[in-house]
Amino acid sequence: MLNQIAGFDATALRHPRKKTYGVKVGHIAVGGGAPIVVQSMTNTDTADVETTLQQTLELAEAGSEIVRWTVNVPEAAAAVPVIKKRLLEAGSNVPIIGDFHYNGHVLLTKFPECAAALDKYRINPGNVGAGQRRDEQFSTICKVAVDHGKPVRIGVNGGSLNQELVMRKMQENTDKNLGKESEEIINDCMVLSALQSTELALESGLRNDQIIISCKTSRPRDLITVYRDLSGKTEQPLHLGLTEAGMGMKGLVWSSASLGVLLADGIGDTIRISLTPKPGGDRREEVYACCELLQALGLRSFSPSVTACPGCGRTTSTTFQELAERTQDYIREMMPTWKTQFEGVETMTLAVMGCIVNGPGESKAANIGISLPGTGEAPRCPVYIDGQKAMTLEGNYDELAVAFKKLLDDYVSTKYPRKAAEAVSR
Repeated sequence: MLNQIAGFDATALRHPRKKTYGVKVGHIAVGGGAPIVVQSMTNTDTADVETTLQQTLELAEAGSEIVRWTVNVPEAAAAVPVIKKRLLEAGSNVPIIGDFHYNGHVLLTKFPECAAALDKYRINPGNVGAGQRRDEQFSTICKVAVDHGKPVRIGVNGGSLNQELVMRKMQENTDKNLGKESEEIINDCMVLSALQSTELALESGLRNDQIIISCKTSRPRDLITVYRDLSGKTEQPLHLGLTEAGMGMKGLVWSSASLGVLLADGIGDTIRISLTPKPGGDRREEVYACCELLQALGLRSFSPSVTACPGCGRTTSTTFQELAERTQDYIREMMPTWKTQFEGVETMTLAVMGCIVNGPGESKAANIGISLPGTGEAPRCPVYIDGQKAMTLEGNYDELAVAFKKLLDDYVSTKYPRKAAEAVSR
């Protein structure tokens, strides 16, 4: 069955999920009551087959269920079917979105193998042309999608909004003395552009179950306002995300603040957290962020979670920090294997605590927990398994790390049932 996700519980939402059409993107269901889907996007030159292939495999292994590629030039369009073939040969069936701006109608028409290889097309209605040409070129992409049986995402961006629409609404605001602020008009235009473009897509032959919508801006408050408005005016599945979240902590906080509110409202069917990586940084961080956000809200379970205390004057040793980091890294390393072999392993919880204040309590609440000694405490580490004290560990950091890793491996192999061979092969 599509998207059978352990731990998905719609009742965990503060508000019921909004009912939307179900859209199939490759083998992944989006909307229609399916679990919220994680997306990411490569930052490689798509014409570079090897680097794009490698990064796509890494993103998919990290938990990205759909990956988007830039298709901006003929060389990129020609590379798409080559990379897709290589992905399948590598054993990955992750659906691929083609991201088109300005010349999508040309590339999809001139490169039919590209159109056939992609699992979805992303269209920005603000970047398909001007005037009458805009509707014609938008319609051309939609008709290619109809011919190939592909869905599309109508992706409106605040930074590339149809300026003719904006100027018309600004003038209307002045002429009718409506008293709207410019940001309010921009937000209204984003929703209007998405709805008008959806109507044009339907007129071009696409079905409701082939259309996903997004209205992205870089400001959290505006994003919340726009999606609450849009959600009440359409039954199309909605893709959530800030256009540019930013780097590091800023990107994580701004994305969580906006997407968390919307998801708690029952709005959103697929998400991306568009983090700006450091030069040479790990693109998978945006995937991990999406997974952590959905897991924090109780909407999905992707990987065992590690609880660790923040540290204080009682925890002047760095041992608990090093053990928590090592444990988290080991989980990420093993999850691609564990998730194919063990049923429900993604719901496991661990605790790596630094002193006696909250250490035993948090350790008892986890499937496996260890409470390391704080400053002035006896150098012993009680370990709890499923709420019961199982043993006490002693030794230096390396000895503790090896012992805790063995406990983790043993717990996974004995507590979670092995998946049937046919399920693993799928």
